[in-house]
Amino acid sequence: MVRIGLALGSGGARGWSHIGVLRALEDAGMRPDVVAGTSMGALVGAAYCSGALDRLEDFARTVTPFSMARMIDLDLRAGGLVAGNTVLQNLETLGLRPGFADLDRPFIAVTTDLYRGREVWLRDGALLPAVRASIAIPGIFTPVRHGNHWLMDGGMSNPIPVSACRALGVDIVIAVDPNAGNLSSHSSSSRRGLLPQVNAEVLIGQLPRQFQPVAAAYLAKGSEAAPQPPGYIEVLSTALDVMIDQIRRSRLAGDPPNVMVDLNLSHLNVLAFHEAETAIEQGYAAMKDRLPRVLVERRAFS
Repeated sequence: MVRIGLALGSGGARGWSHIGVLRALEDAGMRPDVVAGTSMGALVGAAYCSGALDRLEDFARTVTPFSMARMIDLDLRAGGLVAGNTVLQNLETLGLRPGFADLDRPFIAVTTDLYRGREVWLRDGALLPAVRASIAIPGIFTPVRHGNHWLMDGGMSNPIPVSACRALGVDIVIAVDPNAGNLSSHSSSSRRGLLPQVNAEVLIGQLPRQFQPVAAAYLAKGSEAAPQPPGYIEVLSTALDVMIDQIRRSRLAGDPPNVMVDLNLSHLNVLAFHEAETAIEQGYAAMKDRLPRVLVERRAFS
């Protein structure tokens, strides 16, 4: 029997597209035998292997800029802007299984060792801390302690985990890249406003009291009509896009998948988590377009 692996790539909010990819595979009667995920790919993959994809999709489709703002637990002392505890609490309500051993099928969450600079595959133990480590975008989320290591976003080392899928012993790897073409089609003006529009008072109120006047002045400055230099989030997000694009090209050149599903979601910024409907629809359409290629690959192995 032909074994199929699904490698779900990083991409922030663009990673909601993985839900659409999985829906298209389900409608075609295909269920991946193994899943490997990086960053948002790890979150969606963990939900799928937990039998909780429906609940995750319901959550994704109801996210608003305001609800996202309420999940931002700022902590400027811990290696990132957001501690991520509130995000973890929300994930606990979605029905993810307690550990890797409880999942429906083999699953790997790809992370990066902060100090050693190499990828780490998490495939046993508790599931939620592994997902939280994989989504720890540098400069945004604080890193996660795992044993003797500090772990961060897997996109820093393996943005599309084809190699992790192959290590689980599959014949065909379907890889999904939510970031295809995002650099070439972005202008500086199109990248303005990477944060969704939220109530400024909500964000400022989350800060320690001594930082609130500075934050209020910064937000007020950003609303002026005069051209403004790129802000912190824009610079960080664009720098990560550049870095991850280079890593992605290198990794895929050395270890290409059998079927590549490219999505150009450049019109969605990486923090637009309230745009799930668009990402899911485009993920579904892109996977449907590639289904004939999957069938060709299956026939070759049968």
